[in-house]
Amino acid sequence: MAFSFDLLFFSVSSVVFLLALLKWFYAASKPQKKLPPSPPKLPIIGNIHQLGLFPHRSLQSLSRKYGPLMLLHFGSKPVLVASSSDAASQIMKTHDLVFSNRPKSSVINRLFYGSRDVAFTPYGEYWRQAKSICVLHLLSNKRVQSYQHVREEETSLMIEKISQMCSSSPVNLTEIFVTLTNDIICRVALGRKYSEEEKGRKIMENLRVFVELMGVFDVGDYIPWLAWVNRFNGLDLKVEKFVKLTDEFLDGVIEEHINKRKGEAENDHSVEARCLDFVDILIEVNKESTIGFALGRDDMKAIILVNWISLHLFNYIAL
Repeated sequence: MAFSFDLLFFSVSSVVFLLALLKWFYAASKPQKKLPPSPPKLPIIGNIHQLGLFPHRSLQSLSRKYGPLMLLHFGSKPVLVASSSDAASQIMKTHDLVFSNRPKSSVINRLFYGSRDVAFTPYGEYWRQAKSICVLHLLSNKRVQSYQHVREEETSLMIEKISQMCSSSPVNLTEIFVTLTNDIICRVALGRKYSEEEKGRKIMENLRVFVELMGVFDVGDYIPWLAWVNRFNGLDLKVEKFVKLTDEFLDGVIEEHINKRKGEAENDHSVEARCLDFVDILIEVNKESTIGFALGRDDMKAIILVNWISLHLFNYIAL
């Protein structure tokens, strides 16, 4: 019995040793790529431990030692760090097509319907068409100017509200400004205000958490075999909760717009007679087939969501 065990142990050890040796010979025989300078890394986690509590300061310190262009490894993911204007210009301008793809993130992929938005979708034909929709139809100068009356109406309502509140108690201007921008953004993007509805208020309250999820550290993105950790730290459940809440809300918004357009058609009212919001524009663009392909429901929701989130993100940064 002991002889059999020793033989089995020797056989397994020999196989492991031979595989390691073959891997070493294979790596040695391959032509070595000229990679940027890189600090020593640890097994499994790579250089993650060197980021510290203030990653921007840690990266600055590392760049002083390893140069303006250095290679780090976050788990199994190689990361190129540029810390000079010349290096950034080479990446963003000279070799922009090489670096044009966005990094893949499982959380972002779930939040934005398989990354069908314009910000995180891979570079290609769909990205070019989605970008064209945003630049030419949603965020053009003419379109932005068409919402001037919305901004004026909501600003007047805010001033009236402040004048009524000032006579009785102190006024929290931060809260009022947040409500103002939320109402303007909702009218522009979704067609009407939702701050006075229970479901709309719930969406607004959870919007900050949604933005936080966009930047959350997902260990599975860097160490794939540890992706199961998200089931125990609550990340998977949290993402699913917000995906469901947002999806139901956007479905209701799109259905509301489709039904409104049907009612206007039955009553011989022109859609162009009123100011079009983002959802109207996407439905119109899809109906006229001006982009060469049909937008699916999830595509529309992803594009609406990323523009809506972006506007709110600028709002939070400003405040």
